[in-house]
Amino acid sequence: MKIAAYQKLTLIDYPGKLAATVFTVGCNFRCPFCHNPELVISSQFTVHNDDEMEKEFFDFLKKRRGILEGLCITGGEPTVQPDIINFIEKIKKLRYLVKLDTNGARPDVLKKIIDGKIADFISMDIKSSRENYDKLAGVKVDMDRINLSVDLIRNSRIDYEFRTTAVPGMHTEDDFKKIADWLKGAKKYCLQEYRDIKILDPKLKKVTKGKSLDLKKIKKKIEKSFGEVEVRE
Repeated sequence: MKIAAYQKLTLIDYPGKLAATVFTVGCNFRCPFCHNPELVISSQFTVHNDDEMEKEFFDFLKKRRGILEGLCITGGEPTVQPDIINFIEKIKKLRYLVKLDTNGARPDVLKKIIDGKIADFISMDIKSSRENYDKLAGVKVDMDRINLSVDLIRNSRIDYEFRTTAVPGMHTEDDFKKIADWLKGAKKYCLQEYRDIKILDPKLKKVTKGKSLDLKKIKKKIEKSFGEVEVRE
């Protein structure tokens, strides 16, 4: 497993749980606004010995049993890791709750995770409206795969949320209306504030400069489409 690092304690990554977070290396998207660029392009990351890093990580989890409730797996994109299923299974054997963050581009992997009942919470990033998806993902996206992942998550018995980082200059209010129509009836949708402190494409700062999106206003316009809408600032 290609582990970049792990955070020993988080109160925000796993809603309602005392958890740790593990960051995987590598992603199949190139979202210009990504705030973990070193995890997207592996050549920008100082390579660890994978076996040693994984052993260190599991030694940590064993020591924290009974203290931590859950583990958030994020990236990068965890589902591109060839051993992600085995990795989650090993975590579950230690009796941790598992939250998986994903971009939804690998519904085949998600189906195995859902069918195997090895995840307790799935958080899927919705990059934009379907018409605007490629622009925000930074690559040509197979929307059939994205739609399949959405359906798999919604129809599972696993707790979940969909979330979008709202990028001024790249998103419009209309994008969020279209997302609401697309995901109508979903349990939870989160609007996340964009921050350009560290991003994959520095040129994006010229696009976002001086622009803004009123997330609270957007929330009011779309909240009837979801069980819950949350603004994360």
